[in-house]
Amino acid sequence: MTKNITVRLPDDLAADAEALARVDGTSLNETVKRSLLEAVDRRRKSPEFKARLTRIIEEDRELLERLAR
Repeated sequence: MTKNITVRLPDDLAADAEALARVDGTSLNETVKRSLLEAVDRRRKSPEFKARLTRIIEEDRELLERLAR
């Protein structure tokens, strides 16, 4: 399953992304998708990110438990 989204980019970033796609011989969509996958992978490996994520999960759990009462 895929989801279509709209992303607004500054002109210079859009031009850079288009240039990357052209040099790599891929579509702009593929270039953006790869970039996001790489960013997600880097975040998942970050101890600081994991700590923040754990905190948010705990906060959400407490909220959901209160709502379930």
